[in-house]
Amino acid sequence: MSALAQKPLALTMGDPGGVGPEIVAKALAHDAILRDRVVVVGDPLVLADALTRYAPTFRALPVNLRQPIPELHQHDIALYPVRSVSSLPPLGRVSAEAGQAAYSAIIAAAELCMEGRTCGMATAPVNKLALRAAGVNEPGHTEILARIAGLADTDRFAMMFASERLQVVLATIHLPLAKALEALTPALVLQKIQLTHAAGRWLGKTKPRIAVAGINPHAGEGGMLGDDEVRVLVPAIAAARAQGISVTDPLPPDTVFMRARTGEFDLVLAMYHDQGLIPVKLLGLDSAVNVTIGLPFLRSSVDHGTAFDIAGRGIASEANLLHVLRWHLARIDELKEE
Repeated sequence: MSALAQKPLALTMGDPGGVGPEIVAKALAHDAILRDRVVVVGDPLVLADALTRYAPTFRALPVNLRQPIPELHQHDIALYPVRSVSSLPPLGRVSAEAGQAAYSAIIAAAELCMEGRTCGMATAPVNKLALRAAGVNEPGHTEILARIAGLADTDRFAMMFASERLQVVLATIHLPLAKALEALTPALVLQKIQLTHAAGRWLGKTKPRIAVAGINPHAGEGGMLGDDEVRVLVPAIAAARAQGISVTDPLPPDTVFMRARTGEFDLVLAMYHDQGLIPVKLLGLDSAVNVTIGLPFLRSSVDHGTAFDIAGRGIASEANLLHVLRWHLARIDELKEE
C-alpha cells in the first residue's frame, strides 16, 4: 500500500441548505469500510443535524487531521470541525450563511490536501448563488480549488467526468456559451489536450486515444457550417500530435460520444459545458464522477446539484456519493509506492 493510501479522504458536506449533509450521513452510515477511511470536513452543527435526521444511531467524533486519528467505534463518523454557523441555515433556500459554511469547508479540506494530510478530497454539491451571496468570487469548486493550488488565470486545470463507459474532459467550464466560444483558442485547446492525455495515462492507458469534439454541427462540414474547427482546433491537434499524443481530427459532436461509449476512444475532449455533460448525465448520474484534473491532489465530486426542491425530505439518494467515494479510494489504492 502506498503512503497516500494510508491517509484519510476528506469529504465536504456541500451547501447545508441542500441535500449534501443528507447524502453524506446516509453514505457513511451505509458503509463501514468508508467510515474507516473518510473524514467529514465541515460544521459540527450541520453534521449533527444530518445524523439525527438520517442516521440516528451514529455520532460525529471530532478529529484533528494534523494529529493521529483516534480509533473509531462502530457508530462513529470522523469529523474535522470547521465551525462556521451559529444556527442551521434554512433548508431548500439560497442563503449567505449556507454559502459561507460550504466555502469554509472547501478551504479547510483543500489546505489539508495541500499539506499532504489526506489522500485528496471528495465534495458534496454547492450552490453557486449561495457562494456569491457569501462573497465568493468563483462560481464553483473547480475554480476555488484552482486558485488554492496556484492555478488561477491559467489553463492548467480542467473538469473530467469519469464513468464506466465514457470519460469526458471539458475545454471550457462555467461560462455562458458565447463567452465559452470566445475563450476557445489553439493554445487553450492544446493545453486541454495535454491534460486529457495525462488523465488518460493516470487512468491506466499507455497511449490514450483522445477524440476531439467539433465546435459546430458536423464539425464544420469542411467550412460550410463554420470555420472554428480549422482556425482553433486543427492547429492545437497538430501541435499535440507533434508531442506524440494520439488525438483525432475534430469529429461531429452528435456521434463522437456514441463512438467513445462503444470503445473506439478512451476520452473525449468536449468544447463547452453542456456539450460534454448531456451525454454523461444521460448515461446515468449514479455512475459518474466529477474529477478536477491538473491539481496537485485528487478531487472527486458527485455529478448532481444541491436539489433544494427535496432538501430535508429524506428522499435524496446517496448512490452517486457512494460511487464517488469508492471510485476515489480505488484510484488511490491503485497507486504504487514511489
